[in-house]
Amino acid sequence: MPRSFIVEADGGSRGNPGPAGYGAVVIDPATGETLAEAAEFIGTATNNVAEYKGLLAGLRAAHALDPQAQVRVRMDSKLVVEQMSGRWKIKHPDMKPLAAEAQRILPPSQVTYEWIPRANNKHADRLANEAMDAGKLGKQWEPGNSRAALDAGPARSAAALAADAAAEADEAADAATASAPPVGWAPADLGAPATFVLLRHGETALTPEKRFSGSGGTDPELSAAGRRQAEAAAVALAARGTVQAVVSSPLRRCRETAGTVAARLGLEVRIDEGLRETDFGAWEGLTFAEVRERFPDELDTWLASAKAAPPGGESFASVARRVAVARDKLIARYAGKTVLVVTHVTPIKTLVRLALGAPPESLFRMELSAASLSAVAYYADGNASLRLLNDTSHLR
Repeated sequence: MPRSFIVEADGGSRGNPGPAGYGAVVIDPATGETLAEAAEFIGTATNNVAEYKGLLAGLRAAHALDPQAQVRVRMDSKLVVEQMSGRWKIKHPDMKPLAAEAQRILPPSQVTYEWIPRANNKHADRLANEAMDAGKLGKQWEPGNSRAALDAGPARSAAALAADAAAEADEAADAATASAPPVGWAPADLGAPATFVLLRHGETALTPEKRFSGSGGTDPELSAAGRRQAEAAAVALAARGTVQAVVSSPLRRCRETAGTVAARLGLEVRIDEGLRETDFGAWEGLTFAEVRERFPDELDTWLASAKAAPPGGESFASVARRVAVARDKLIARYAGKTVLVVTHVTPIKTLVRLALGAPPESLFRMELSAASLSAVAYYADGNASLRLLNDTSHLR
């Protein structure tokens, strides 16, 4: 039976482009033991080139240990993970030969890729920074001088590695979800981003009373106030003239809002099931105070953990997973375009949270008014830029 390895890799550039280095570590998934380390200062390069170089070093180290091994690559670079997984096209001329080289080191059938949060990639990150520190002194990284393993903390057990994977799935991401977005301005050569203009639906009869209204309730229509709000949003968006497509949640209040805007823009509405609101289960139609009175323990648990669901309902972690899938499909479909996404409070907050790399509890720290506008731009390297949040100027 072939051996299994985990490769964690990272790269960085102090200037992008600037002095750059990479780090990689091969881990035994059964014990968490470090089997090999690699790091190198590579001169002037971009972050993305350094990350790919780290991947190559990790794959070479795994190949040296066992060329038949099954390898799980874990990186906090969404660009590398998505491109090597075949979900994103490789357009940049610097990336194509590096990706091709990675496929020559080990057959693609032996390698899988997953995104992990930067906090879970400390060992490789420390190695990359050690390599850059050495380069600053005109030297190369030396294994005997490395403290990366110590600085990253104790070796993770198989159970801890499994817990990492479970946590990442619950965060949606982070492969999808998330990734903590790369820091800094997007390079000019990435082209126009896919821009989501996020419109929360107009009011229903439940909105002013602040009742839980998800995808498991009565599917209410827009109220008279909600229809006025949808029309105001349509006027404002038509004046801007940038929206090229309209996508909506399947729920009635969103379809009605989207239809009003699309009619003014001369566009059709595409429905995406992944954009529906959270199913609040037994809490549908209740106010927060009523839930507190009837379900005090369940409410406390729900407020404390994104993995907890209302009785008979859906957790925020589950919502994040499907919203991230919908996001990635829309980014691929509308690359370089501006798309109006008409949806609900939780999906919009989730898209904002994932774009910022913020923790799940941030969902409770954002305000989104009915018919408000927000905007997020997504670049080809995985960078996400929050452009607008809860704009209601068109309603005044």
